[in-house]
Amino acid sequence: MTSSNDASASPALPYQARGSLEGRTLLMSGGSRGIGLAIATRAARDGANIVLLAKTGKPHPKLQGTVFTAAEQLEAAGGQALPLVGDVRDDDDVAAAVAAAVERFGGIDIVVNNASAIDLSRTDAIDMKRYDLMQDINVRGTFLLSKLALPALRKSGNAHILTLSPPLNLDPKWAGMHLAYTMAKYGMSLTTLGLAEELKNDGVAVNSLWPCTLIDTAAIRNMPGGEQIVQAARGPRIMADAAHAVLTGSHLAGSNPNGGSASDTGNFYTDEQVLKAAGVEDFRPYSLGAPEAKLVPDIFL
Repeated sequence: MTSSNDASASPALPYQARGSLEGRTLLMSGGSRGIGLAIATRAARDGANIVLLAKTGKPHPKLQGTVFTAAEQLEAAGGQALPLVGDVRDDDDVAAAVAAAVERFGGIDIVVNNASAIDLSRTDAIDMKRYDLMQDINVRGTFLLSKLALPALRKSGNAHILTLSPPLNLDPKWAGMHLAYTMAKYGMSLTTLGLAEELKNDGVAVNSLWPCTLIDTAAIRNMPGGEQIVQAARGPRIMADAAHAVLTGSHLAGSNPNGGSASDTGNFYTDEQVLKAAGVEDFRPYSLGAPEAKLVPDIFL
C-alpha cells in the first residue's frame, strides 16, 4: 500500500494534464507531508520552483517528514525547492518567506494555502488553545500569506491563490457537528470569496479546492482507529492532480498550456469536479482499494 507520505511512487493515474507549471514559482504553507507534499511534488514533476514554509524542521515523533526531506523529494521529482522553517502564524516568518521566494526565484506565481489545524470537538469539549490554534493557522495564516504575497503575485503574468478549504455550505449540519472547526475552515473559504472579488481586475485568480472523500494522511492515521479508517480513503494524489488541473487550467475548455485563466476565479472546486472536467472518468486508481461506494465522504459535502 502506498503510504500517505509517498506522493511520487503511485502507479500511473488517469489524469492527463493539458498544461504545465514548468518554471513557475509556487509558495506553499506547510507541505512537509500529506496533501501539501503531493501537490508540491506534482508541480515539481513539471519543473516548477517550490518554496515551502513549514514548522517541521526536525523529525516529528509521530509524523514522518520534515521541510528538508520534502525539499529533497521535490528536487528528485524534477523541481527546484527552497525549504524554510517558519510558522504561518508569525508575521515576520511569512514576510521572510515571501522575500526569500522573490530573491531566489525572481517572483511568485502561485500561493497555496495548505497549512491547517483540525479539531472536531464539540463546543463544550473544545480547548480554547485548540480553538485559537485553528483560527490562527487556518484563517489568519491564509489571510496573511495571501496578503503579503500580493505585490509579487500582481507582477506575475499568470497568478493564482489556491486555498484548501470547503465550499461555503450554510447547512446548519456542519456548524452543529463541529462548530469551532467549521468556523476556521469557512474563514479560509471566505478569504477565497473576498479576495476573488477584490482582485478580479488585478490578474490574480483565487479559488478553493476540497476533496469529495476522506484522504489518506499521516494525521488521519494517527487518530484512534486511523489505520482502519484510511482503508476507505483515497490517496493524496487525487488532490495533487486536481490542484494541478486548476493551476494549469486543464479543467477548462480550450485551456492555455501556460496556465489557467485569471477569469477562472471565485470557485469552490471539488477534486472530482475538476478532474471530470479535465477528462478523468475512472477514479478507482486513486483509492486505496475500497470500492467506490464504500469510500468515506469528506465533511462539508
